[in-house]
Amino acid sequence: MPGLRSTQTIYVTVDPFLSLRGKVLHHFEQFLRGVYEADFPCVWLTSLTRAQLDEPRRRLGHNEPFIGESGSGVYLPEDYFHLKSRDTVRLGRFTCIPIAKPQPAAGEALEELSADTCVPVVSLRNLSLRELSQNSGLPAGEAESIRMRDFDELFFFAGAGDKDTARFRAEAKVRGLTLQNLGAFWSLAIGSDLGKGIRELGGLYDRALRAHALRVGVAVVASEDDATSGTNPQLKTLGAACDRTMVLCERQPLKEGDGVNRASEDEGHRTAQDLTPVARRRVPGSRLFHLHSEHVWDELIRSILGKS
Repeated sequence: MPGLRSTQTIYVTVDPFLSLRGKVLHHFEQFLRGVYEADFPCVWLTSLTRAQLDEPRRRLGHNEPFIGESGSGVYLPEDYFHLKSRDTVRLGRFTCIPIAKPQPAAGEALEELSADTCVPVVSLRNLSLRELSQNSGLPAGEAESIRMRDFDELFFFAGAGDKDTARFRAEAKVRGLTLQNLGAFWSLAIGSDLGKGIRELGGLYDRALRAHALRVGVAVVASEDDATSGTNPQLKTLGAACDRTMVLCERQPLKEGDGVNRASEDEGHRTAQDLTPVARRRVPGSRLFHLHSEHVWDELIRSILGKS
């Protein structure tokens, strides 16, 4: 493992900062630059596969571990730790700590669940390359990496109504399967657990440092209400597994009296520089940040460093 001197490790949900084609969004590279300058390991938390991450990791110079496929496995670069977890497998260039059961377990469980509930689903694994490209919106060469999965199974519902979907989800819960809505597709895994992955990896950092490495989670939510309601599952997971959690809000709800004209339907999506000082102060700098603020990454790094 590279010389590790830091007493803080950063766990950041990266999907909001990477397009399906690997384009970097929201100037995320500025945050990574600040983290690297502070000598903090930055662990990526993602629903993507190791194949999908190859290009963005190379472009952004990310050589740290990541937790992939929605909490299904902890991927360690070769020789990153001298101390190994008890149960590891070799997957490509990575040593992996499995959290979920490896494929084909998830694929078989999806087929059984669909048949038993009579709710039709389509697994991405069963699509032709042309169909996969059409459904993902990606060129054929890039689309293939979406279904090169080690643990979870991606699928979509084929004409199922809300009641059918709810029944499918309820039965999945009874069977101990993990279902996650990833937007365009759903993910099914057996035993995936993001919190467990963070704790496993955090334990390795603690052993390497011979002290507790403070775990700082960084996540994106739609609004300040999502950040404070206590119902966001990802934030609950990060809050339980990390010592501190930094929340980036995509938009900030405005109340009457904030001094901002609410007549337009787009007012709730104003960037921080568009807001009045009164409205801007509604996001405390110590924990909540506005993603579209001009200086959001500087403010976030300062908060992580304990300077604000």
